[in-house]
Amino acid sequence: MNVYTTDKIRNVVLLGHGSSGKTSLAEAMCYLAGVTSRLGTVDAGNTVSDFDKEEQKRKISISTSTIPLEWQECKINILDAPGSFDFVGEVEEAISVADGAIIVVSGKNGIEVGTKKAWDLCEKYNLPRMIYVSDMDIDEVSYRQVVEELVDLYGKKIAPFNLPIRENEEFVGYVNVIQEKGFRWVNKDAEECEVPDYNKEYLAQYRDTLMEAVAETSESMMERYFNGETFSEAEIRSALRANVCDGSIVPVEMGSSIVCRGVYTLMDDIVKYMPSPENRKMSGIDMRTNEIFDADFDFSKPKTAFVFKTVVDPFIGKYSLIKVRSGVFKTDDVVYDTNQDKELKIGKIYLLRGNKSCEVSEVHAGDLCALQKLDLKTGDSIATKANPVQYARMNLSTPYTSMRYKPKNKADIDKIAQSLAKLQAEDPTMKVVSDSANHQSLIYAMGDLQIEVIASKLLNEYNVEIELKKPKVAFRETLKKKSDTEYKYKKQTGGHGQYGHVKMRFESLGDLSKPYEFTEEVVGGAVPKNFFPAVEKGIAESVLKGPLAGYPVVGVKAILYDGSYHPVDSSEMAFKVAASNAFKDGFMKAEPILLEPIATLKVTVPEEKTGDVMGDLNKRRGRVLSMNPVDGDKEVIEADIPERELYGYGTTLRSMTGGAGEFEFSFARYEQCPQEIQQKEVEAYAAKVKDDDAES
Repeated sequence: MNVYTTDKIRNVVLLGHGSSGKTSLAEAMCYLAGVTSRLGTVDAGNTVSDFDKEEQKRKISISTSTIPLEWQECKINILDAPGSFDFVGEVEEAISVADGAIIVVSGKNGIEVGTKKAWDLCEKYNLPRMIYVSDMDIDEVSYRQVVEELVDLYGKKIAPFNLPIRENEEFVGYVNVIQEKGFRWVNKDAEECEVPDYNKEYLAQYRDTLMEAVAETSESMMERYFNGETFSEAEIRSALRANVCDGSIVPVEMGSSIVCRGVYTLMDDIVKYMPSPENRKMSGIDMRTNEIFDADFDFSKPKTAFVFKTVVDPFIGKYSLIKVRSGVFKTDDVVYDTNQDKELKIGKIYLLRGNKSCEVSEVHAGDLCALQKLDLKTGDSIATKANPVQYARMNLSTPYTSMRYKPKNKADIDKIAQSLAKLQAEDPTMKVVSDSANHQSLIYAMGDLQIEVIASKLLNEYNVEIELKKPKVAFRETLKKKSDTEYKYKKQTGGHGQYGHVKMRFESLGDLSKPYEFTEEVVGGAVPKNFFPAVEKGIAESVLKGPLAGYPVVGVKAILYDGSYHPVDSSEMAFKVAASNAFKDGFMKAEPILLEPIATLKVTVPEEKTGDVMGDLNKRRGRVLSMNPVDGDKEVIEADIPERELYGYGTTLRSMTGGAGEFEFSFARYEQCPQEIQQKEVEAYAAKVKDDDAES
């Protein structure tokens, strides 16, 4: 592939609801650009962008693919992002380097939750966008209805650039609103034709919308518009490019990716109207001076880049995908990772198209490329040691869905850890947590599907198998009353024996943030001072696994007030054992209770779904604290809820809201759990202890 300068580059991300036609559109673009000689399909599993075995098996996009195309003497870097909400991290990575977006809307399904989320992301990141209505080869699809829905949602900035022409229930051509001309497809070419009568009313309406937008670009244009003057096609296109780049106009186009109609026009318009990187602003921090470095994708400035994605493949190795933010990167350049404070030699520079790579000699500011086998991480900034610039990391969603995992084969523990680290490098929205307090290993992800894919990749790509289970809840044990107990540990085995005798009181500490507090009130040397640490050690070990249900103990005050010792047989071990047994006895006498973790939950849902969500929270023992409107048509519900009731909540929320609901939570405090839950936990622990005793 040729080397392209910044002004000839277009970085465009494909966004939209799952199964709206993003990958099919990318495939049609590849075919028209001559990258492929035949059209692949999602069903056949032979598309350029969905090359991963999991994607082919599930017929969905799981990770963002980069597809560089050459078109009209320009380079279009297509970023085909997943539509499934479980893989939103991939979308966020793609958006962090895109300069424009194509929101794909299924003409068959209309505006969906994923469409609105894509729009919201574009608004959040100030991303110019176009809308492409797919499935136009299906006769019952109404383009006009989709446009009306878009106008209802987003107002006058929605501007259709073309209209479909149908004959005998077939999609045969289109009307160009700017040129006010009709075009019919004849083989691969589009030939001019008459505008059908049924299109003329809407053509006039859509044309007026465009002309108003053009007029608003300057006072002189506005004056000419009010004087009834017409604008030349060149003036219209120039004004519309400015409108699209600043987001005041969102073009709507349509076509059928399956039969490759309408895609040619879309690609032309990406080149004509989408901004090149030189039209975008970008700043970092010069680490030497702490001053702002305005990179602004200027090829003449010192070289800097940002790592937006990592690909770790068992077969092709590791690639770090970067966007050059200033300067020109060349083969064998020595660069400096400002996040990890080290120099690296980049070696060869690659362009990734799906799972295929090709070498290039250099890449200019604004372009995307891949560096192989370097110790770079997603979010790192690379520059030169003489000009160490660091960019802000992209904002990635926090995962809240978790599952406990265990290796099927204990010999695979290390291999599983290494494999999970590689998967985590690829997708930072996945987190692996070792919960030592509850003796469990957890995988956190954006949803159940993502966890399912992780387990499947471990098996199929890394040949290790894990078993997924419901996470253990981090219960805690404490006591409500006071108790007084003693324990005498006496053991004679010929020679020296063992003797330790303690009298202790146990009561609530009133502070659940600490496991225990140990004090002594021994008088007269009944227990020598040198055995006090042994007594405390017995308590410290006992609180790790409480006698009620085997959970860690919190908020206990242990007071040693008396006891006795033997001048020969007493030892630290004897007093530790005595204290441990005294704790078990005293704890169980002091009305022990089980505490459950309470989380503060925030749920953002469409206004019309608040009733369903509130009802579900009540079933889950949630206590609603507040409700606040946001973004006009959404509500944020804040509630306190037991953490054990949040298992599976993400799936339920998506089901209730059609995928529109979002949630986050954080640990708030511990509270006494209901008696029936405590009883179940106590019984389960007793049964486990019994089974363990039987086995031993």
